[in-house]
Amino acid sequence: MTATAAGERASGQAGGHADRQKVTAYVITLNEEANIRECLKSLAWADQVLVVDSYSTDKTCDIARELGATVVQRKWNGINEQRQAGLEHCAHDWVFCLDADERVSPELKAEIPKALEKPAADGFEIPRHTWYLGRWINHCGWYPDFKMRLFRRSRGKFAGTDPHDHFALEGGPGRLKGEIQHFTYKNFAHQLRTINAFSEAASKELYDKGRRFSLLALLIKPQWKFLEVFIFKAGFLDGLAGFVIAVASAFNVFTRQVKLWERGKGHDAAGGGPA
Repeated sequence: MTATAAGERASGQAGGHADRQKVTAYVITLNEEANIRECLKSLAWADQVLVVDSYSTDKTCDIARELGATVVQRKWNGINEQRQAGLEHCAHDWVFCLDADERVSPELKAEIPKALEKPAADGFEIPRHTWYLGRWINHCGWYPDFKMRLFRRSRGKFAGTDPHDHFALEGGPGRLKGEIQHFTYKNFAHQLRTINAFSEAASKELYDKGRRFSLLALLIKPQWKFLEVFIFKAGFLDGLAGFVIAVASAFNVFTRQVKLWERGKGHDAAGGGPA
């Protein structure tokens, strides 16, 4: 651990919060050298910082170790399994989850120690504020995007549907006001690549659960999604960025349906029917 990281780690326990519950902050990574430094610097207040890496080939792990993080590596098998496996390496019952492209805001950094002096719940949802296309997105259903990120690991487990993670807490959660800052897609091309990857995972998950292609869904759901994001969730108030997000959201729904159709064709072909 560097002297700076150690000093910041120690200072996070001072200032009248010495009696708070200890916290492990952990991040899952794969080739995140462009993001991991700022992410981990925002976690210097935690008692343990853990990086669960999927065999990065860049400098992600080197940077993490340089900043005093504990690094463990395991094969990627979906985000919920990766998150759950990471919990086994956490030294403390209280856990704070962050993605490599996220940061803890100064307000949240100050709020967490206070919340953990006498916790009113076994888990806390935290609003996430996303920066995209040169601005903070305040509508589109992207804000406030409450995420269960601070919780006691003994009081639940990850049980979401890939590619989206969700920690299922036993009992009702509390809520914090400080934000997680999310620096999402670098540009529109990055968003399109993510849509392609996420729709692949989502279509597989749906197909494995028995969902099949629907022509009606293909024709109607993308249009409805655009209206939902741009009109009903006030994406138009985010200007051109809101319009881009609405169109991309509709395209994501469209892509998922097309991939369900493709999977159905592949299933028929495997069974000897026409391709």
